[in-house]
Amino acid sequence: MSALVLRQPQAWDGSSDAAEWASGICSCCDDMTDCCFVFWCCPCFACKTTKTFGECLCLPLLDVCGCVRPITMSMRVSVRQQYGIKGTLCNDCLCSTFCSPCVWSQMSREMKDRKLPTVLGDLIHR
Repeated sequence: MSALVLRQPQAWDGSSDAAEWASGICSCCDDMTDCCFVFWCCPCFACKTTKTFGECLCLPLLDVCGCVRPITMSMRVSVRQQYGIKGTLCNDCLCSTFCSPCVWSQMSREMKDRKLPTVLGDLIHR
């Protein structure tokens, strides 16, 4: 059964009306509950955040295979694009590689602050 495409994905044009992150990369203490959670068990926190965003729960576990964190980086890019946040792939790569727990915390805070529905890539078949 084929999925019906209701609207084609639109390219992000990087216009000047793009938003900034609601909180900085080092603002982990803004939400102490999440701060403690990410500090004591970052993989569990990453899985919870990924599931909240609408992706596979275990996806972040693939990051343990190397020093570069492709899942963390791709999730950061996806969150940035979902909410129209300014940024660059280079910055996403650097933050994800050298400060992964801070990135997961920032993405979680952003989703809570925005409270916008996420758009899932898969359509539910009827």
